[in-house]
Amino acid sequence: MGQIIGTLATEKGHEIVYKKGSNFETGTLSEAAVAIDFSVPEAAVDNITKCLDANIPIVSGTTGWLSEYEKVLKKCEACNGSFIYASNFSVGVNLFFNLNEYFAQLMEPWKDYTPSIEEIHHTKKLDKPSGTAITLTESILPYTQKEDWKLVEEDEKASANQIPVVAKREEDVKGTHSIKYSSAIDDIEIKHTAHSREGFALGAVIAAEWLSDKTGVFTMKDVLGL
Repeated sequence: MGQIIGTLATEKGHEIVYKKGSNFETGTLSEAAVAIDFSVPEAAVDNITKCLDANIPIVSGTTGWLSEYEKVLKKCEACNGSFIYASNFSVGVNLFFNLNEYFAQLMEPWKDYTPSIEEIHHTKKLDKPSGTAITLTESILPYTQKEDWKLVEEDEKASANQIPVVAKREEDVKGTHSIKYSSAIDDIEIKHTAHSREGFALGAVIAAEWLSDKTGVFTMKDVLGL
């Protein structure tokens, strides 16, 4: 993702002044006008904090660290900083998020339908389920009588008060997310399928461009005007 973001940002006329990975660091962070973090859960909070301390707006697409999200928000407020987190920066996925919420509102009165989530990603994806799947599920919960969600195997059932989430790992899958409402009579389903990782990278660059002159905590809804 870092390589794709760097290529797209350069093609859009931006200069990459700093890069950091697990075993390298080049350039000078203080020269950056805005930073984009696609790292690993163990490094995300430290990366975000360093940027906020340096008064550099930061966009994070790293998932798996949200137990510390409130800590980061307080840090951003204390620094009067600029921050955007998204489980997925793809423009198409963020439109899908809105569609999913509208779908949930539409289905709310129809209690005979039971919601479920399935996500499929490449075998190297670290977190399970995906952050995108969690975002989709948590957007559905307020419109159901369910209390929580549960990661289950394909043929496993969740309890009556949980939404089941199935996470599959297959070779060379960029990301597929399906939302299904099932009844004894029929199923209703919406699905988003990513064909490449460029959509995630492009959305992150768009978010960074939007954030560069702003102060506060924002989401992709703010970026896209949704």
